[in-house]
Parts: sequence; C-alpha cells; structure tokens
Amino acid sequence: MLDVLTHQFMQNALAAGVLASIACGVIGTLVVVNRIVFLAGGVAHAAYGGVGIAFWLGVPVIPTTVGFTLAAALGMGALTYERGERTDTLVGVLWAAGMALGILLVDLSPGYNVDLMSFLFGSILAVPTQELWLMAGVDGVILAAVFYWYKDFIAFSFDREFARTAGVRVAFIHYLLIGLVALSVVMIIRVVGLILVIALLTIPPHLAETRSHSLAAMMLRAVLYALAFCMAGLALSYYWDTTSGATIIAVATVVFLAQRLLGRFLRGRTRYRTAASPEDS
Repeated sequence: MLDVLTHQFMQNALAAGVLASIACGVIGTLVVVNRIVFLAGGVAHAAYGGVGIAFWLGVPVIPTTVGFTLAAALGMGALTYERGERTDTLVGVLWAAGMALGILLVDLSPGYNVDLMSFLFGSILAVPTQELWLMAGVDGVILAAVFYWYKDFIAFSFDREFARTAGVRVAFIHYLLIGLVALSVVMIIRVVGLILVIALLTIPPHLAETRSHSLAAMMLRAVLYALAFCMAGLALSYYWDTTSGATIIAVATVVFLAQRLLGRFLRGRTRYRTAASPEDS
C-alpha cells in the first residue's frame, strides 16, 4: 500500500476522501438533527438532471450540476418550508423528475462517455487535481457558513419557534442549509456516486449522535467516522479490486449494523441484570 501511495491518483483519492469527509460530517450532522434525510436524498438524485444537461449541451459537468442542484434544492426547500404533512410526496416527485430528466438527456446525447458512470457510482480514484481545489473551496464555504451562523443553526435545529422569538432568521437558515446540502451532494458524488451519497451523509452523523453532547462535538465525530470509512473502504477496494464507492459504503454499513446490534445486546444484558437483581429492602 505504501508503494501505491507514491502514485498521483492515490494521493488525489486520499485527499478527496479527507475533503469529502469534512462535508459529510458537518452537513450530514445538520441533515440528521433536522430530520431532512429524505429531502437530502431528493437533492442527491435530482442532481442527475444537472449531469444530463451538461452531457446534452456538451458543457463542463461540475459547474452545470452545481447550478442545477442548487436550483432543485431551493425549489424543494420552498415547497417543503412550513408545509407540515405530505411534503414527502413533493420531494418524491422532484426526486423522480430530476432522475428522469438526466436519463432522457443522457440518452439524447451523442456517443457514450465513461465519466457518466463515475457520477452514478463514484470514482474516487479518478478525481483530478483541479476538482480537489473545487472540493476544498466547497469545504471552505461550508465551514465558514456553519461557523458564522453556528448559534442560529443550533436554535433552528432544536426549536424553530424559540429561534423565531430569539430573532433568528429561520427562513434564511432553512434555505442556507438546503443550499449547503446541494453543494455537499455535488462534491461527494465524485467519491461514492449519487446513488450512495445519502448513506455517507447520514451514517457517520448517526453513529456520532449517541456519543456527543453538543452539535460541534457531533460534527467532529461524524467527520472522523466518515474519514475512517473512506480510508478503510479505499484500502479494501485496492486489495479486493472492487468499486471504491460501494466498498466505502459497505464498510460504513457494517459498522452501523455492528453498533446497533452491540447496543441492543448491551441493553438486553442490562435489563436482564436489573430483573435478576434482588429488590431493595
């Protein structure tokens, strides 16, 4: 493995894993605590429409996908903002519409481009250096926004009515969060693909949530979890000659299931000991 690290493509892959982990940990935490996982999934799949537009027009994929995904995400945010029930239907429609648009435009595009599959299933080993700079820029935007509006995000995430009374611009924070989710999705699809991106956005924060006592601590733990999954998945995909994105998600899933099973087992033992212990006199 050390010999492989001398190659530029592997160095780029490691850097992409680190940068994607930062976005996953920070934005994924906000997605989980605000319970907008389904909305984030809709944004991720709608992003394929931007990929299709780029291939159909023959223009750069990443900038086009960023613009389309931001528009789709803000549209979903407008449709779901304070609408209460049945918002899952609206998100589902836009989710399917974005995927359908992308598929149709790709079908209408002349020729076949191998890069298309990297957006579906990820290709961390093929991330070029110029995209690393783009990913670093997105991380900078995410970190700056979350740091500047950190207290607003806390109030927004745990009690929106209190946030309003405290003077927090709830609508602004809502759309800001949706926009950051869109940027993160486009950034991460090059690592694990848009089909698997929602898993990397949600599994690390979920694992971090049970061991954290603040939003910042949860973000940090989620970043470390995501980084561990990316590094382990990258190493295993090299040794097993498997798809890197799928291997990263497989590692995350195994850890997630192991934690759930271990937690259930420990809770069962605690209840058994409590039931078996003699009553206090």
